[in-house]
Amino acid sequence: MSIKRGVSLYSYQQTQFFKQMDWKDMIREIRDNLHTDGVEIIDEATIRDYPFPSEQFIFDWNNYIARYEMTPVTMDIYLDVHQFRDHIMNHREAAERLKNDIKLAARLGFQNVRPLCLVPIDVIEMALDTAEKYNVRIGKEIHAPLPIRPGARKQPTSGMAAALDFRMSEQIIDLAQRTGSKHVGLVPDFGIFQHSPSQVAIDYVKRHAIIPEAVDFILANSKDHDLDDMIALVNEKYPGHGIDGSNLERMALHEASADPNDLIEILPYIMSIHGKFYNMTEIPGKPGCYEDLAIDYETPIRILKEHGFNGYIDSEYEGQRDQQDRGLEYLPNEVEQVRRHHEMMTRLIGE
Repeated sequence: MSIKRGVSLYSYQQTQFFKQMDWKDMIREIRDNLHTDGVEIIDEATIRDYPFPSEQFIFDWNNYIARYEMTPVTMDIYLDVHQFRDHIMNHREAAERLKNDIKLAARLGFQNVRPLCLVPIDVIEMALDTAEKYNVRIGKEIHAPLPIRPGARKQPTSGMAAALDFRMSEQIIDLAQRTGSKHVGLVPDFGIFQHSPSQVAIDYVKRHAIIPEAVDFILANSKDHDLDDMIALVNEKYPGHGIDGSNLERMALHEASADPNDLIEILPYIMSIHGKFYNMTEIPGKPGCYEDLAIDYETPIRILKEHGFNGYIDSEYEGQRDQQDRGLEYLPNEVEQVRRHHEMMTRLIGE
């Protein structure tokens, strides 16, 4: 019983885009340099000709996984309901796509599929028989700004948080208990333990703001105001600041959306965990040791260890997206960032 380490190949999205690495290179990096075996993918980013890949791709994938003794942990799925030109997919169509994804995940050896937090519960329930038949678990993502426990924090009336159902975790647990299924659960994302904006995000928003001082005002005052009030204040003090709604929400972040102690209650339902991070920097006075200053890793990992979590935390690097608005010389090294993340995880897990 122990916490295991893995990597979402999404972490290397920039490297893949510039054709510096393909999925085989990424697997070798995980095995040879991170010395671990967990692998997570986004279906359409890795699987050629998704959702109907060739037999050759399926063989090639399974052969490479076997060669390097890897463990396919979770296949991330998106259920793009706008993929057809003539209509938007309804819930039954979405369930059929989810069923197909489950069958594909099984053929590729994955233990879990992860639908987004916005996927309706009834879509998941309609696919549950298929999940049980193919022994692939459905883990719905707990993504910031969602809490783990409903009622743990006030739901804003603006921003991304206003569009989400804060009862999501409770609804999944109710479904699992009502059906008695062991094939439905949750995939927490460490972004729910982010307590402040990442420095790369701050720098990005300042570069694009008409009035960069508005960012400093938000950072200095957000702890004293909820999101709705903070937006009103900055609009009043800095009219025409040029910061859009999503970036206002990011800059106003001053507390985590979830309490790490709430992991204890959902532990039996956790399929895997996304190790979200934005910027790994060296800890002062500790050469070779790294941390993400914006996200609490130490507390959740301690709680997971104390309560016997036996599963994977898969690194999910997203900080590159706030650095892609400038020239190539400013782009971060994704491989190095993930290596730093695994230094931290190895140290905190106690391998």
